[in-house]
Amino acid sequence: MSVWRAAKARRVYSALLRLGWTLKKQVGSHRKLQRPGWPNFTFCFHDQEEVGPAALAKIGKDTGLRPEDL
Repeated sequence: MSVWRAAKARRVYSALLRLGWTLKKQVGSHRKLQRPGWPNFTFCFHDQEEVGPAALAKIGKDTGLRPEDL
């Protein structure tokens, strides 16, 4: 089982872009991302915010992100 560690939102967002997610629309800090074969995902963190392990696990489930991708 993977163990998630807290990470800055900027790092998580960059990892999602490397996985093939693209920015569809942005309003303030809410970024709607798209990727073929996946439902749209709303990433709603400021770049300097720390994203905790529970939130990262949820993001991973919704986007295919893995701890080693960070």
